[in-house]
Amino acid sequence: MSEWRDMLVGDRMAVDQAFTDRVQASQFTNQEWGLIMTATELDIEHADDAEAARLVADTEAIESIIPELESVRSQGGPMAMGDASADDDAGVVESIKGALGLDAGDDDGIDREKLAAAESLAQAYAEELQRHLESNDDFDRVRRAYSDETES
Repeated sequence: MSEWRDMLVGDRMAVDQAFTDRVQASQFTNQEWGLIMTATELDIEHADDAEAARLVADTEAIESIIPELESVRSQGGPMAMGDASADDDAGVVESIKGALGLDAGDDDGIDREKLAAAESLAQAYAEELQRHLESNDDFDRVRRAYSDETES
């Protein structure tokens, strides 16, 4: 892990706790969210410009884990679902459709709506983390560490 990312560990823990409500309101379980964030890299765009610098979620790898999200959901049972609800019926229907080859996703088997939702939530997390850093006057320090690291 890079030095600038190491600087974020405590802040990420704080934002993770604050972001829990947002994850629970989404279509993803906590386990699925964990997998999404494992596939997400955080970067800083325009790091050399203090005014334009922005923390962003690099979500390029999320597409590769989208099929695994269904596996996590089906293996986790009701506990993985967070608040087992009417979503259960939709999950069963989608599982049956998938088994019959009637997947709602594109020909590549990727559910594009789920991918877009995961990418959007990951970016919202990055924005929340940046707000948290700025509120503690830490974003500039992290931005400079990022710039120093990427220039080397």
